[in-house]
Amino acid sequence: MQLLCQLDTNDFPGWKRDFDSEATERMEAGLTLLQMWRDADSRSRVILLFEANDRPRAEQWLRKEQGFGGPMTATFLEFA
Repeated sequence: MQLLCQLDTNDFPGWKRDFDSEATERMEAGLTLLQMWRDADSRSRVILLFEANDRPRAEQWLRKEQGFGGPMTATFLEFA
């Protein structure tokens, strides 16, 4: 299962530094970062794709991260 997150941040360098420092917490939540993108037209928008191995733990991580760096949307995805 994958998890697609989109957030807006006014301070990408600060957000990225904090994001990188929380790698252990994401790993403990069963999340592996597969890809990170920045919107080419809106540099404040960040899109993250994770492999999610444990949905309940990933959902718990999401609740903790809501508002971290700005508004965030999250969608769990399965292969069709």
